[in-house]
Amino acid sequence: MTSTSAKTFLPLDLVSFTDESKAVIDFIADYYKNIEKYPVQSKVEPGYLSPKLTDSAPYCPDSLEDILKDVNESILPGLTHWQSPNFFAYYQTSCSTAGFLGEMLCSGFNVVGFNWISSPAATELESIVMDWMGKMLKLPSSFLFSGTGGGVIHGTTCEAIVCTLAAARDKTLNELGGNWENITKLVVYASDQTHFTFQKAAKLVGIPPSNFRLIQTSFATEFSMSPELLRLAIENDIKSGLVPLYICATIGTTACGAVDPIAELGKVANEYKLWLHIDAAHAGNACICSEFRHFLDGVELASSVSMNPHKWFLTNMDCCCLWLKEPRFLVDSLSSNPEYLGNNASESKAVVDYKDWQVTLSRRFRALKLWIVIRRHGVANLMHHIRSDIILAKQFEALVAKDDRFEIVVPRRLVLIFFRLKPKHELDSRELNCKLLDAINSSGRAFMTHGVVAGIYAIRCVIGATLTEERHVKDLWNLIQEKARLLLLQCNE
Repeated sequence: MTSTSAKTFLPLDLVSFTDESKAVIDFIADYYKNIEKYPVQSKVEPGYLSPKLTDSAPYCPDSLEDILKDVNESILPGLTHWQSPNFFAYYQTSCSTAGFLGEMLCSGFNVVGFNWISSPAATELESIVMDWMGKMLKLPSSFLFSGTGGGVIHGTTCEAIVCTLAAARDKTLNELGGNWENITKLVVYASDQTHFTFQKAAKLVGIPPSNFRLIQTSFATEFSMSPELLRLAIENDIKSGLVPLYICATIGTTACGAVDPIAELGKVANEYKLWLHIDAAHAGNACICSEFRHFLDGVELASSVSMNPHKWFLTNMDCCCLWLKEPRFLVDSLSSNPEYLGNNASESKAVVDYKDWQVTLSRRFRALKLWIVIRRHGVANLMHHIRSDIILAKQFEALVAKDDRFEIVVPRRLVLIFFRLKPKHELDSRELNCKLLDAINSSGRAFMTHGVVAGIYAIRCVIGATLTEERHVKDLWNLIQEKARLLLLQCNE
């Protein structure tokens, strides 16, 4: 770069900002217009990207035109298209125009609201929006700032579980006299269907893996956690001189969508004085609809609850809402007060400093995005969105049920249909359905994933991408039937 060009270097030039931002928006709009032309699951091989790009950074600036050309030619082929209407894998990350606008404003302001004075609006809007969401879910006032609790927006459920585990750990260790050697006695509980992040989080806060208790589930309870088996495990640990600490209940497990009985588990937790956390990452979104609110019955017995608007609430990644009945335990565990962050507002204890509600110091203005999503859509349209996806899931479920070659393995709760192609011999089930799933995904016309419950391998179809319509669900079923017919012909040869 010459001295002349260095003098004219303007990294935030308002003229180019407007023009280039419009160019990127046009690029994204074209991507969405053509998204169905791409294979849903990327077909590239490992290491594909290096030969397509230079092996060192450019010394002089590249034009946006050249950069977008490379995005189109080199990056897009390596994407699995999560926003495709034919994406039925995992649990989706939904998006909307309002979500994009919120992200744009968040990035544009680029504030770091770690404490109140660093951006008062960021802190106060987050507290307000968390109460909005809590009221939409009909959470007790004990979880709201307008009551005796409070909430924080994290990036993901993983963060929420790490933070609440740390709060529960420190609370209990203090009750045991503050001796950290007692950490080896702490025991945590979940079902064998609980998301694997729970075990990762437990290790991160120092719980020995030998002190993880995964309560076995079965068809008898539709793979929800048994309060009786939980109680038995707790009693056995107490008899062994261990200290029961934390229960993670789930509303909508990853493999098959099971819902744990919150009220019954809450009674066990309260009896033995354990921290009960409710992971409602995906299915919790549906609880804004009155007909699904019963999944949260018993929430008043919990210590904390989390759900992810970025999964089903038309809120672009990332956004996880965490509510706590007694936030002081979280703050006691995670707070730090270096001299350089000292200020009158914080010292007055009259404000929330969100740095003390999370692992990191820095944080994004996620509340702005969620606030805009709620305002632009309104509660009525958000409920309509949830209900529309469930109607599509019921239609797909009915198509599976009508075909004698297939079976629903676990009853549908919301939008996850857990099904398989029936094997002639049970020992062949995994191989048969694995081949079917691979054939579907390899076609590029749809993408699904699998799960295993009680040793049974089955295919997961999750309805929930923002652009998915009835025709996409019917096309998926036609694709499944087509690949199943070819597979069964091969098996009979």
